[in-house]
Amino acid sequence: MKNLSVIGLLSLSCVAAVLGAEPVPIVIWHGMGDSCCNPVSMGSIKDMLEENIPGVYVHSLMIGGNVIADMENGFFKDTNAQIEMACGLIRDDPKLQNGFNALGFSQGGQFLRAVQQRCPELGMKNLVTIGAQHQGVFGFPNCPGEQIYFCDIVRDLLNYGAYVDFVQNFLVQAQYWHDPLDLELHVSKSKFIAEINNEKPVKKPEYAENLAKLENFVMVKHTKDTMVEPRESEHFEFYAPNQAETIIPLRESQIYLEDWIGLKALDERGALHFLEVEGDHLEFTRQWFLDNIVNVYFIP
Repeated sequence: MKNLSVIGLLSLSCVAAVLGAEPVPIVIWHGMGDSCCNPVSMGSIKDMLEENIPGVYVHSLMIGGNVIADMENGFFKDTNAQIEMACGLIRDDPKLQNGFNALGFSQGGQFLRAVQQRCPELGMKNLVTIGAQHQGVFGFPNCPGEQIYFCDIVRDLLNYGAYVDFVQNFLVQAQYWHDPLDLELHVSKSKFIAEINNEKPVKKPEYAENLAKLENFVMVKHTKDTMVEPRESEHFEFYAPNQAETIIPLRESQIYLEDWIGLKALDERGALHFLEVEGDHLEFTRQWFLDNIVNVYFIP
């Protein structure tokens, strides 16, 4: 995403690891319009982690056979198939066999959360999501300028009908569309976000059990985010039912109170963390990232 070019300009400084501690590997998943290995976004993040955590192994997920396919799949590959592929990539990586930390940017955040809910045997330890849309989105105001063609297609399809079957079947952004004005339609038609958030009538208790196994679940919200509507989705909050103005605080919401996915269990043992960073979508400084994420959750 274009805002991550800011990170590509950041200078890198070393942070000493605790003597004798083996760094936990890190799995990264990029956002919409980005790829695993873009040197000004995920490549820069990978370099930063490696230079600040001596000896750490970083696996930046590539969904598809090459970088172009990885970027295109962020728009047009069924999300559930992507989650399955990600689980396979992690499972098959010999350097991740003893567990890993996870770092998800934008939609990569809710996708990595789904990895933990569906593939807990992989051993995810700490999950950090930055600008993720955990409750989905209701609006599509911006898109990476480098991929305007794709953005136009996405907008047209969402305007046509996010819950139309053929749109839901392949358009990634439709699969985390969340219409608060018609919750019955949302719950019945959503093929990803309603399912992974356990909103369907038949609940999957393993989703709550698996997420609650995390050592820490960290959600970062951008205070001036113009891309995610509502931006409170980045803290797992959303509009009250049947309107699109008032946000329900997470701890007053049904998903928390009934603990559909384990958020309450995490919160009660002090493992659920809400961070804010000033700026638009995926904008933050090197120092903020080091002080609030790397040094707190990734340094052994």
